[in-house]
Amino acid sequence: MSYFMSHVAVPIAVGAVALVLLLGLINMMRGGSPWTSQKLMRLRVLLQFIAIVVIMLAVWIMGR
Repeated sequence: MSYFMSHVAVPIAVGAVALVLLLGLINMMRGGSPWTSQKLMRLRVLLQFIAIVVIMLAVWIMGR
């Protein structure tokens, strides 16, 4: 279980945050819709919360 959390779940969570951040930046640089940027940034905040929870869970599991 600790292998899955540290080598699979954490990189996926961090990668999802990075991807949404990159998509939001690209949308802003191209002058895209402000609504799309707003949705992407809200999604980024949600994914950051999930990533923090996953990381803390992985740390807790590895410490057991």
